[in-house]
Amino acid sequence: MNGMEQAPTRSAVLELKGERVVVGEAYDFLDEKRLLLAAELLRQLEEYDRLQREFELLRQQAAAALVHAVARHGMQGLEVYPAAVIEAGRFDSTTSNFMGVTLADTGLGLPEGDSGAAPANPSPEVRACQAVFRELLLRAAVLAGVSGNLHRLLSEYRLTERRARALENVILPEIEQNLKVMTTHLEELEFEDTVRVRRQAGI
Repeated sequence: MNGMEQAPTRSAVLELKGERVVVGEAYDFLDEKRLLLAAELLRQLEEYDRLQREFELLRQQAAAALVHAVARHGMQGLEVYPAAVIEAGRFDSTTSNFMGVTLADTGLGLPEGDSGAAPANPSPEVRACQAVFRELLLRAAVLAGVSGNLHRLLSEYRLTERRARALENVILPEIEQNLKVMTTHLEELEFEDTVRVRRQAGI
């Protein structure tokens, strides 16, 4: 609300002062929310970095296991050994609310054991390859959940930052300026009234 659009009256000044209190409380809330979001962002980022390091190590292990399996069976020989039955998997996700942001704890449920189409007695290289790629899929699901959390938290943080800055740098200064102009104008009117009354009274 722009106070200059109002007549400079006592009630208008009181209304602006009330608005200043409300806007100040809104800024304090947004400032606190911003700090809490930043803290959660850092926590989730640390978790993401840890998971990313583990995923990269596992990816390297998966690549090495695949090399060993190919060396023994050849690429065509491995086609009868599916790494994981993804179609039979189940994507699990539990959510929680943090300062208006939905945080997800994700996972992937994969069936245990080999596919029925695979040979009955796979080699040690194939078993190792299946196991490490299965774990890679499981870790990827968790990593994807944390990545989504980071995206949503960062988006909410930026929105909160913009709103807080708008209150701090635009709305509050405008209210203060309007209060100053109104108060000064009322003081001038009161002074003029006092002078007029004194003149009429012959003082």
